[in-house]
Amino acid sequence: MSENKAVKQMIGKVFSNIADAIETGEFSKKITIGLTTLGSEHGIDNLVKAAEIAQNRSSSYKVVLIGPKTQTDLTIHEATTEEEMHKTMEKLLDSGEIDGAVTLHYNFPIGVSTVGKVITPGKGKEMFIATTTGTSSPHRVEAMVKNALYGIMAAKASGIKRPTVGILNVDGARQVEKALKELKANGYDINLTESMRSDGGCIMRGNDLLAGTPDIMVQDTLTGNVFMKVFSAFTTGGDYESIGYGYGPGIGEGQERTILILSRASGVPVIANAIAYAADLVKGNLKEVVKEEFQKAKKAKLDDILKSLTKDTKKANQDEEEVTAPPTEVVTGSISGIDIMDLEDAVKILWKKGIYAESGMGCTGPILMVNEGKLNTAMAVLKESGFVAGETPDC
Repeated sequence: MSENKAVKQMIGKVFSNIADAIETGEFSKKITIGLTTLGSEHGIDNLVKAAEIAQNRSSSYKVVLIGPKTQTDLTIHEATTEEEMHKTMEKLLDSGEIDGAVTLHYNFPIGVSTVGKVITPGKGKEMFIATTTGTSSPHRVEAMVKNALYGIMAAKASGIKRPTVGILNVDGARQVEKALKELKANGYDINLTESMRSDGGCIMRGNDLLAGTPDIMVQDTLTGNVFMKVFSAFTTGGDYESIGYGYGPGIGEGQERTILILSRASGVPVIANAIAYAADLVKGNLKEVVKEEFQKAKKAKLDDILKSLTKDTKKANQDEEEVTAPPTEVVTGSISGIDIMDLEDAVKILWKKGIYAESGMGCTGPILMVNEGKLNTAMAVLKESGFVAGETPDC
């Protein structure tokens, strides 16, 4: 009897989908995007209102909420804490019940960073900022090379077949230029653009940033994070981000979930746009684009190029002690305030003391993640070893 009931429900869902398709003219599978509703400086209502606006804009995707029960017609997957909310979000993504998610306060592992999208004030052009949170590598130049690839992946998944790339004139830009041109010479199709300034070249000036000269602006993540905040909130005084599409999807090798990041200051327009950005990435099959672009880049000797960038900075001491990780534990406690260059050494110090730890990136920079019950012990070890000076602030 229960099997018959399940079959009837399935048939009913099929007919319902057909009816929706006939009504809207959209016959492809409807994309579902989840939005978590805890953590905003502007309250839950700010996020719910944005979700409702995003839903009313398009019938090509469905928006569901993840968080506390609230007054709305949207579907809610209830969660009462940020930890529970993110676990629910991950479960829904892994089961395929939602195709992508937009959230706050989510920590990505080292190697994954986010590609934001802004509207430039000079000419009102959309431009990808690669990258804006997380870190692609502890090595600055290697990270920026990867940032360029992540930007290309996001742009292609968003429907731009051959996006233009510019490298902002920050520390390491010339090394990044050399690496990308070597990658191009080896067969990877990277479309480096020219600065709008008279002397040209693919190294971008501040003028190019304002005008949106390239489709993708490449720089280090912390600089990209500042740009996101300035572009998003320059008209409001800084406390409310009203322009753009948010800090974007976490991209990196092996990153399977499509998760986009917002700021605690993100306002209704940005959140609604971030949902649409997520739907575009799902529609453009971001996961497959990432895999394909990595394959192409590796064929063009990406790994060798990256090794050449970092070989002089890695310790060459063959007698360096090997440290084995303790048994894996659930790591929900986080410690910030550690320099990115010291992060992996800090992990090994804790491992030596029998404390399991993982490195990651929080909303304010690098973090170590440990078991909540061992947080104080881990802090004491790191203080004694000189990795942290004192108590570290929350994000």
